[in-house]
Amino acid sequence: MELPLVVGVDGSDASLPAVDWAVDEAARRGVPLRLVHAALWERYEDTTPWTGAEQPSERALAEHIVASAAERAAQRNPEVKVFTSIVADEAADALLREGNNASALVTGSRGRGELKGLLLGSVGLAVAARAHCPVIVVRGDKAALAATHERILLGAGDPATSGEAVRFAFREAEARGCTLDVVRAWRCPAYEISESPQAVVEELERHHEERASALLDAVLHDAMAEHPGVRVRRATVEGPARKVLLSRSAAADLVIIGARRRQGHFGLQLGLVSHALLHHADCPVAVVPQQA
Repeated sequence: MELPLVVGVDGSDASLPAVDWAVDEAARRGVPLRLVHAALWERYEDTTPWTGAEQPSERALAEHIVASAAERAAQRNPEVKVFTSIVADEAADALLREGNNASALVTGSRGRGELKGLLLGSVGLAVAARAHCPVIVVRGDKAALAATHERILLGAGDPATSGEAVRFAFREAEARGCTLDVVRAWRCPAYEISESPQAVVEELERHHEERASALLDAVLHDAMAEHPGVRVRRATVEGPARKVLLSRSAAADLVIIGARRRQGHFGLQLGLVSHALLHHADCPVAVVPQQA
């Protein structure tokens, strides 16, 4: 049985587009959708007595949140199987645990109670940094959320660390029937070209561009053979990777990047590119882990 797509719901405005996006994604993949709400108060339910016919307000709120999300999902696509769950834990910990039995985790860009100035909520950041399954943070403009660009953007890393991200991107493009843009950014280090003659600079730039192109060939070779029907547009672009991908995210429905997971390492495991996209991209961002 295909693992479900899990989406965290907390009743915030940011979680509503996440539910809609997850419903559409579950329909494309043909998998069930699991709506998860983390309610820490349940941990103390058995030890905190209460009287009267009505439930505690926290429990009523939790049940209202998952019921409303389930109703919204059913209205968007009644053919998608929807399950709900209220988990007694902190939101990030609950979603990370749910991710062990999920095809992917989906979160909104900000949660209920997050500071207004935050670009990405603490839960979304923690989950994207630590999950061992793909994590999609739903953000961006209406065109991207509605998938009207018909284009997916993959930031290609090194072959040893981006295999899972590449496979995820090809499966996603195949399910959507859209174009897959694969970009490898490159730069000529300043120390190499400092005070060098123009001819030397041009030769160094050509070397770095050719190296980026060769790495792109290596990254894409197997996936292109396995998914011959996917339309691939590849590009090597000079510049910082985060700036290149941020600029191109404005014309994409989803941007995909890899992240390395080191066993036994519990801190944040996201680089500058991941952070930039999660906070500023104009479309949803998928962080796909590569186990070290």
